[in-house]
Amino acid sequence: MIYAKSNPKETLREHTEKLINNYYLLKEKYGQKIQNDKMWDLLLLAVKYHDTGKIYTHFQNVIRKKIGKEILPEAISYDIPHNYLSPVFVPFKELELNKDEKKILIQAIGYHHERDKEIDRDKIKEVIEKDLKQKVNNLKEELEIEISNKLGTKYVQKLKPRNRIKLNDDNYNLYVLVKGLLHRIDHSASAHQVIELDRNENVAEYTLKYMDKQGFNLREVQRFAKENKERNLIIIASTGIGKTESALFWIDNDKGFFTLPLRVSINALFDRVKKDIEYDSVGLLHSTSLDYLDEEGYENWEEIYEQSKILSSKLNFTTIDQIFKFPFKYRGYEKIYATMSYSKVVIDEIQAYSPNVAAVILKGLEMIHEIGGKFMIMTATLPTIYLDYLKERRIIEEDLQIQYFLSDVIRHKISILDKDINKDIDKMIQMGKEGKVLVIVNTVDKAIELYNYICEKDFSNTFLLHSMFIQEHRAKLENKIKEFAKDKTAKGIWITTQLVEASIDVDFDYLFTELSTLDSLFQRLGRCYRKRKYDLKEPNVYVYTEDVSGIGSIYDKEIFKFSKEMILDYDMKELSEKDKVKMVEKLYSKEKLNGTKFMKDFKTAIKYLDTVEDYDVNSKEAQKILRDIQNITVIPREIYDSISKLIEKYQNEKNSNVKRKIRRKINRKTVSIPVYKAKGKVSSIDIEGLKNIKILERKYDFDEEKELGQGILIEEELENIF
Repeated sequence: MIYAKSNPKETLREHTEKLINNYYLLKEKYGQKIQNDKMWDLLLLAVKYHDTGKIYTHFQNVIRKKIGKEILPEAISYDIPHNYLSPVFVPFKELELNKDEKKILIQAIGYHHERDKEIDRDKIKEVIEKDLKQKVNNLKEELEIEISNKLGTKYVQKLKPRNRIKLNDDNYNLYVLVKGLLHRIDHSASAHQVIELDRNENVAEYTLKYMDKQGFNLREVQRFAKENKERNLIIIASTGIGKTESALFWIDNDKGFFTLPLRVSINALFDRVKKDIEYDSVGLLHSTSLDYLDEEGYENWEEIYEQSKILSSKLNFTTIDQIFKFPFKYRGYEKIYATMSYSKVVIDEIQAYSPNVAAVILKGLEMIHEIGGKFMIMTATLPTIYLDYLKERRIIEEDLQIQYFLSDVIRHKISILDKDINKDIDKMIQMGKEGKVLVIVNTVDKAIELYNYICEKDFSNTFLLHSMFIQEHRAKLENKIKEFAKDKTAKGIWITTQLVEASIDVDFDYLFTELSTLDSLFQRLGRCYRKRKYDLKEPNVYVYTEDVSGIGSIYDKEIFKFSKEMILDYDMKELSEKDKVKMVEKLYSKEKLNGTKFMKDFKTAIKYLDTVEDYDVNSKEAQKILRDIQNITVIPREIYDSISKLIEKYQNEKNSNVKRKIRRKINRKTVSIPVYKAKGKVSSIDIEGLKNIKILERKYDFDEEKELGQGILIEEELENIF
């Protein structure tokens, strides 16, 4: 008996057969998308031989010890990873593989686990002589495969780091597919999951059925996406014009990845497709997706999570940091990159990302194009330098791929005010008595300050929402603002930050906002008269340009300056969708951005990605770079003390599943804050499993009953901390 796994116990034959089944399933479902017989032949060989090195007695004894079996005598006990041994058994001569094919197969098998351990030819030679040669017949019998007549170490040279297949190699794409799909097949088999689900479940058909049921006709943008589903598309379209359905029509019957900047938006879209459109073949993949699925009461939440994690769902809603790590070429990046070769990727609202992250996305789209995948960019406004990049890299072949769908409906008339937003509190209160007022400022500190000023005026119908509430309270406030916006009789003021720009779908009567960069400002405008035609005499948007918070820290100084110059031309004027698009295109043109920090950051990131050394970083490091935020997870001291029993329960719990559930409850009491704000204000938690969370020794304000409060008061120290 040759063992492959200990938990659950699995023989080498059982494990390999699972891989072979997944191979044929993948080929059956997506073989038409990857029409390359050589690739499929090499992949099948990689599948059959990838774990043959596990026959090494030392490896077998590691498994046998774990499952309580008798330990076998060892002639040699070097700790050599099995993947470095597996290529020795491949009968290259009998298979009549050429030099290139041989190298691809050796490296796909030898690196199907990426190890930091150096490969040692002399030790491998000893292991072959003293152990592996005696096991050839066992292996033949177990796996029913041909074994090389001559076991030697010649293959080891091709596994040396300096000889790894990289971008400039003629066989790079072929190697990526073989190695990447071997990863997919192996990981699916190890997780006891099917590699690809619901191949025949066409999301476009479900979307059409849903629209028919609702009595909706296809809009122009939706027809365009449907008719051009075999092309890369860039769609610049107004808010509320049907972009989401357009993307689903474009994905059609292909495997799809739908990305958005914020988890809240992704969750809402996942719910909508699963519950309203009734399309079940969906996955949800982001840093807190497991918690969300559990909390929302999805019966098969663990299964959805596992399938999403191994990329087997037909349609995946995800954040950029989960799938766009591959441009960093981290160790094992081929798994996601190879999957992109037969997938379609939707990038929603690319302008919402920092220039560094946008550079990674654009580099990723270039790579997807190279390997045969398809992409769609959907956005309300598109920075011109991003379009220039795609043109320079010859990714856009024809103008037809870029299409504008802009509404003719005028929704906003704006007033530009050369003063601090705090100076117009009386006006906000007056309008808050008559309708729904949304106030957006650039920083949490400014939001709290403004909230306190209005509360001092005894206007009780005032609410505050920003990013520095614990998860549990923030979720309550987000639901509350949505309900408020839906209530036709509601009147009052909500003070918020840019948090509401893209993540919360609300419609208010009036917007008071600090000026930000134009792309951000126009996102804010989308929260006022969202789907209504402007029908007032007075402005419905008030923009404040003096003593603006967050300039230099949240928003680029130079781009803010240009934004201010450009928006002044629209004081007391109606603003069309075409105006917004043209202004953003001009603002983010090469001419305007030349010499700015934004352009430097973008160019530096592209240069890094163009020259990045393969396998320099691991997956977690790539993800950290991509998340682009230097944040720390904290629990305010008062909250931490109030859950002491829950903390104690976590500490004492032995069952890992129960412990995980308790950990999720603790997570709901946390908040992510910038590292610089936490400096000198946190204490450590010396409990295994919670050490990545800190205790914030600052006041926290929230009334559970009224669902009101200020959140973290970062400058207010607790009394008697010690």
